[in-house]
Amino acid sequence: MPPQASGGGVELRVTKRLLWIGAAAYPLHNIARVYTTTLRPRRREAVLRFLKYAAVTLAVAVLLMLPGLLAKVSSQGTGSGADGYLTFVWLAAGLAGVYFFVEMLSVLTAAPVYVLAVETNGASTGVVTSQNQGQLDQLVGQITYAVEHPDIEFRVVVERLTVSPNNYYFGDNVNMYGGNGNVGIAA
Repeated sequence: MPPQASGGGVELRVTKRLLWIGAAAYPLHNIARVYTTTLRPRRREAVLRFLKYAAVTLAVAVLLMLPGLLAKVSSQGTGSGADGYLTFVWLAAGLAGVYFFVEMLSVLTAAPVYVLAVETNGASTGVVTSQNQGQLDQLVGQITYAVEHPDIEFRVVVERLTVSPNNYYFGDNVNMYGGNGNVGIAA
């Protein structure tokens, strides 16, 4: 039976041949790697994304304004409908700009997060976090020991990780030559 979450955290439990992280079960024999790492916010990308979205929003607002300006010019200033349309376009563009700015600020002010990651032979990865880095380092040892000794059982409650993977760097940096869209560190 899967462990139940308790008070804002998630239960991590090893029973016989399974590692439970919340309601997700990972067979111990299928675990390829267990490690701790620090997820760092993608601050540079957040600023660039904000600038791109702001530029696109401004361009769309200018394009949407053209019919209203043409209507205002053709009616020679007596078209109050055109004024309302122009106000609506700038208000919508301003609200979109505020939304993108707040989204950027949430990444810029985010702190790095210390996590324990469990990777399987397949594509899945389980991630948990804790304020206590020592606890996660100790859990790495306990999980690897449980992989080698399937009769071991233990239970611990850790914090729940609620971050957007789009806003954090996760995983190893690998040098790659060729291909499209690869991100890595130049040697």
